[in-house]
Amino acid sequence: MTAPEQQLARVVALLEANRPEQALTELGKVGGSAATGRLAYRCRTIALSELDRWDEVAETARRGLAEVGPDAELLGRLGRALREQGALAPAERALLDALALEPEDPWLLCQYADLCTSVGQTDKAGRLVDRAAALAPEEPAVYASRIQLAYARGDDRSAQRAAREFLGRHPDHPAALALHGSVAVAAGRVGEAHRSFGRAVAHDPADADYAEAAWETRVYAHPLLLPLRPLYRLGFRLWFAVAAAIVVLNLAGLRIVALVVSVAWVLYCVWSWVAPPLVRRLVRGRWRP
Repeated sequence: MTAPEQQLARVVALLEANRPEQALTELGKVGGSAATGRLAYRCRTIALSELDRWDEVAETARRGLAEVGPDAELLGRLGRALREQGALAPAERALLDALALEPEDPWLLCQYADLCTSVGQTDKAGRLVDRAAALAPEEPAVYASRIQLAYARGDDRSAQRAAREFLGRHPDHPAALALHGSVAVAAGRVGEAHRSFGRAVAHDPADADYAEAAWETRVYAHPLLLPLRPLYRLGFRLWFAVAAAIVVLNLAGLRIVALVVSVAWVLYCVWSWVAPPLVRRLVRGRWRP
């Protein structure tokens, strides 16, 4: 194995270890024709994608395609970057070109499914996800697309079930931990969410989104915000339930009780507005991932 090949092997190992910054540094040391080869361009776009540097992903993918010719991985990365930039029509074109080269690639199928989900084509997205799942049922991208599609369909239970399955199959995968945290937030389980995001940061410290989510859930897991957990979990359903209870108490002639409940609810609402910024300031001074 030549020196450039050894360097590229180290780059691949760094990417597998969720260390994209170091992978990019190592790529900068690759010389000769290997630096502009197919594998180098693929690794560079993957590393940049992990860092959410979508402008650079698109630029690198285009440069790689011009250098090495049609490549399903580079086209897929270009499609993902364009979707993140909001250029949906060019993103679809890139993903269809990628699938024309690799029609049975689960990751590409999921990328196209995510694009369809983002524009409301949930039936088409569902067929694509089912096809990807038939090819690679335990692929992380399949789980992520299933969760995104379930939320787009308004099926929170399916999203939560998919998140649990994802974490069960890949307990140390940062994306599995982060998606489990996101689902826990949506269900009002902020303590559980904070633990998941904290573990995601531990496995992928370079991801700023994971760190921000871990810090934010640390705020909402604070004991001073414990009384607000029902509000986070139930949302407007809690408002309606309290309003209905006040009406029923008034109709039943229990006006004093209704007044007490009303005052307590007003104080609760004030606390829900005042407490989070105060706790955020308190936590910011003591802890930040």
